[in-house]
Amino acid sequence: MATFSEDKVKEQYDRAAPVYDKRWESYVGSSLLFLKSRMHITGDEKILDVACGTGALEELIARQNPSQKMTGIDVSGNMLNMAKGKLNRYPNVALFEAKASELPFSDGMFDVVVCANAFHYFDDPLSCVLQMKRVLKTGGRLIILDWCRDYLVCQWCDLFLKFFDSAHKRCYRQRELSRFLRDAKLRVLTEHKFRLSFIWGMMIAEAVK
Repeated sequence: MATFSEDKVKEQYDRAAPVYDKRWESYVGSSLLFLKSRMHITGDEKILDVACGTGALEELIARQNPSQKMTGIDVSGNMLNMAKGKLNRYPNVALFEAKASELPFSDGMFDVVVCANAFHYFDDPLSCVLQMKRVLKTGGRLIILDWCRDYLVCQWCDLFLKFFDSAHKRCYRQRELSRFLRDAKLRVLTEHKFRLSFIWGMMIAEAVK
């Protein structure tokens, strides 16, 4: 059964799906371009995108390499419908409605697992990280990109959303994100903080199984 927060995330993004790309075009585009630059993919990997939304990352990668094998999951069926409209020309992209806490895949299926701009919604972040680890091949890489609470504006946003957005859980500091990865017995390769703009303070961490 979905948790309260997952239900709220689904409701919120089902409503937002028709206007999501237009409303968040600059933020999503900038953050995912940064993520793509850190993925260092060769084209031979099998990639899983956890909380793929409208498939913006898949589209970004597929435009450069149409044969790239990618799978995306999201809790919002409406967001996935938007993704399917973008990605129906790419047969190597598969999309599924699923929760990050219950990934519907066998162990060791993917070379790279990414999760962008969604970690602050997870009720149990460690459980989700363990699921991502489970579906990674030995030697596979997990990359998480999200808001960073080390930045003052993100602290304000976090506080505001706790009162006014029932879907929001909390955002984390860089060291907290790295601790989740280490607690899952993953080896952290890199961790980095950066600003997309005055508002958006971000962090990224990469770990290997």
